[in-house]
Amino acid sequence: MIQVEWFYWLIGLFFLLVGVLVARDRTNPRRVTSGVFWALLGLCFPYSSFVVAKTLPAWPLGLTIVVIAAIAGTGRLAKSGSATQATVDGDVEGADLDRDATGSERFGRGLRSHRTDPDTGSGTGGSGPGVSGSEGGVGVLTQITRQREAFAERFGNKLFIPVLTIPILTALCATLGPKIKIGGQPLFHVGSETVIGLAAAGLIAIPIGMYLFRQKTPAIALTQGRRLTEDLGWALVLPQLLSVLGLVFATAGVGKAIGTTVSKVLPDGSLLPAVILYCLGMAIFTVIMGNAFAAFPVMTAAIGYPVLVAAMGGNPPVIFAIGMLSGYCGTLCTPMAANFNIVPVALLELKSNYAVIRQQIPTAIPLLVANIVLMYVIAF
Repeated sequence: MIQVEWFYWLIGLFFLLVGVLVARDRTNPRRVTSGVFWALLGLCFPYSSFVVAKTLPAWPLGLTIVVIAAIAGTGRLAKSGSATQATVDGDVEGADLDRDATGSERFGRGLRSHRTDPDTGSGTGGSGPGVSGSEGGVGVLTQITRQREAFAERFGNKLFIPVLTIPILTALCATLGPKIKIGGQPLFHVGSETVIGLAAAGLIAIPIGMYLFRQKTPAIALTQGRRLTEDLGWALVLPQLLSVLGLVFATAGVGKAIGTTVSKVLPDGSLLPAVILYCLGMAIFTVIMGNAFAAFPVMTAAIGYPVLVAAMGGNPPVIFAIGMLSGYCGTLCTPMAANFNIVPVALLELKSNYAVIRQQIPTAIPLLVANIVLMYVIAF
């Protein structure tokens, strides 16, 4: 049987390697603490398997999470200068992502001193030791841009083949995986067919991309993966932590406390106010916690199940599905959903941190109203 834990361990190995590369990169102003951040995150994946199996205590894992949060919260997590430059320049090969101080300084000096005139296409300024100012009169940035354009023109729509491979294989594993058995035993870990399919599809896409685009080494997956990981930074961990926060709130009885308050205020048999409270509460709690999965156990324990399902006889699948969609309306409106609303601002270099949110609010509010109407009409 293919276990889902194998892929979690592989993810942990990736973060460990990222931590090593970051710690070795002298262009990172916080390379030690940044390396520790990613390495500790990587260690959490294999260790958590033993915690789930109850063969190791959970407290070291919790302590590790506290250290990770402290590193990010005190500004000790930084992006390497090499990764930053690769992002700016479009370093598709990833060859410059892991260099020592001498190499990075040499590359940086040449890049800073040799720029391309947008009108003439010729290089301006002096040249550093690593980049000659007279190499055909073409600047480094122009060369990289032309390489990318030539790459796209050469391969055309083939560029989408590795990308489309992932959802296609994932869908096949999700639908056909539960039916595949060997010797009477399921091939995939029961209940994890989709996750296994997603992970396996990502691995399969790497050699497909290497073959199509004539890449000789799979190291490009690591170097580009590291670049993207550093671009996302601490926001990469936020969804998991916020999901856990929802479970903590539910375990602490926050949902029950809210439910008790609502039951005292809400008149008996008031269906529409109850629907509005549930949908609006899902959106508001998602805005506060940044994740609809974190808001769901709280609001469902408070209103969704005891009021709408148990007391008013609503259809549970419809109520909970529309409730989650109402939470997603909150996701569109909050900077707490950093991976959705803040990271794109950084990657696209937008002027305002709230540019994405401002564009999404006109969609979020009508969608929330539509969810309330749908739940009221079809769930009862």
